Amino acid sequence: MPELLERWPEAVGEAIARNAWPARIAKDGTVHVNTADSIWAFELGQQAREIAARLGAARLRFAPGPLPEADELPAQPALDPTPQEEELARALATAIGDEMLRESVQKAVRLSLARERRDRPF
Repeated sequence: MPELLERWPEAVGEAIARNAWPARIAKDGTVHVNTADSIWAFELGQQAREIAARLGAARLRFAPGPLPEADELPAQPALDPTPQEEELARALATAIGDEMLRESVQKAVRLSLARERRDRPF
């Protein structure tokens, strides 16, 4: 279970890890995953085979249940935009006249591009 918990955030991405967390592994190898609500359980159930393959798990079962508090979750790796992502963010924000807004948009684009690259498995 500790190895599974360590791999979970990277295997599923940040958004899913905030809304679904492995609770236990059954004797038959099924990983039972608690979700924030039944909508997350349904949506992730549709992706269960893909996620199980990423984790090397036999099967996954999703159901609403308690999740760890945000401060209990493992830290996510820092987002390090590539030079190409930095340049694209700068180019996209160039037309914005207000300096503070331009810098905010540039930062948001840069981090979004880096996050997309990191979360690409789904």
